[in-house]
Amino acid sequence: MTDSIFIGIDVSKQSNVFCILDQAGNRLAKGTISNNLQGAKEVVAKTVFIACENAVSNITFGIEATSVYGETLLYYLYQEQQLKAYNCMVCQLNPKQVYNFKKIYLDVPKTDSLDAAIIAECLRFGKIGTREVAMDERYNALKTLTRSRYFVVENLAREKNRYLKNLFLSFSSLTQEDDLFSNLFGSTALSFVKDFNSLDEVAYMSVEDLADYLNKKGKGKFADPELLARNIQKAARSSYRLPKTVEASVNQALAISITSIRAFQNQIKSYDKAIEELMKAIPNTLTSIKGIGPIYSAGIIAEIGDINRFKDQAALAKYAGLSWTRYQSGGFESSKTRLINSGNKYLKYYLIEATNSVRMHDLELKRYYNLKYQETPKTPHKRALVLTARKFVRLVYALLRSNRLYTPPRE
Repeated sequence: MTDSIFIGIDVSKQSNVFCILDQAGNRLAKGTISNNLQGAKEVVAKTVFIACENAVSNITFGIEATSVYGETLLYYLYQEQQLKAYNCMVCQLNPKQVYNFKKIYLDVPKTDSLDAAIIAECLRFGKIGTREVAMDERYNALKTLTRSRYFVVENLAREKNRYLKNLFLSFSSLTQEDDLFSNLFGSTALSFVKDFNSLDEVAYMSVEDLADYLNKKGKGKFADPELLARNIQKAARSSYRLPKTVEASVNQALAISITSIRAFQNQIKSYDKAIEELMKAIPNTLTSIKGIGPIYSAGIIAEIGDINRFKDQAALAKYAGLSWTRYQSGGFESSKTRLINSGNKYLKYYLIEATNSVRMHDLELKRYYNLKYQETPKTPHKRALVLTARKFVRLVYALLRSNRLYTPPRE
């Protein structure tokens, strides 16, 4: 007789492999089911049968958080009424920790049935890389949008890097001079690169015509279009010249990149609009912090879900990957530490982005960022921002836990 059973499920696109263990680690059942509604019903029926046969009062399901193929199964298990009577927990496991846990079993081959058993063992040993799934529909709907936005932002960043590399080939001095276009990805700068196909065309056209072009594209925002035109022509004359065939291919690559950049920017605007609309139905206190806004607050609360899942702010920071390793042996403790490799990358991204925005307005975070920036010899901004984000986690945790508005410190 056993009080609890643990069901590990190794998920794939076509089928799922499950393994059911009791508290002593004895295998009660194993099998393969289709990754569809019928297969989910089969594993629930098998689980309930074993639970009744062994007078079980606690059931724990575990699935690795590796892909979307387990998402629908998680929803089904969470909502299945037959499991409610068994104090059922549905958990997601960190794949890295499951992989490392598997190493304690020497010379173990890689098979789906064995992977399911390892997942069940992780559940049996306790919270080794596990966390109960937050299944609030509002948070999960929001998470779909904020995670999709995250990937679009990543794609935009990659496309901008490609664009800058090709722009150097096409117009090297334009990427080197800071007093030309203040933003190389602004509307005027992108139109300029797309409209002119050669450096000589820019260098030897009349200053008045180029100034008129810049004034129209910039909608009259340039203080001195003629001076800007002269500086651009000077930069064009000092730039490298490419062979005509190479120049044509670079221009094509730039035109395609510009189209992609504008498309990604429009996608982000659409996601922002959808996220803001969804956030109207989710009350939160994070937007009371000046600089955070609805998008960053949405990304944060979508990944956190119910704040009560975390016992303290340190647990939340660790979940976000904003925690440092510790090395201590005997009387020695290392002063050099590094960020942990695990953690929720989406939550980490939105926390760091929010911190970078909030530090511009909040006196305490600004002071702390400046202090850490001065202390760090290498990559000062990156390290100072991560350290400040760790401090920001305390504020996020406190506001969500107490459900109160933020009162900024006075100068």
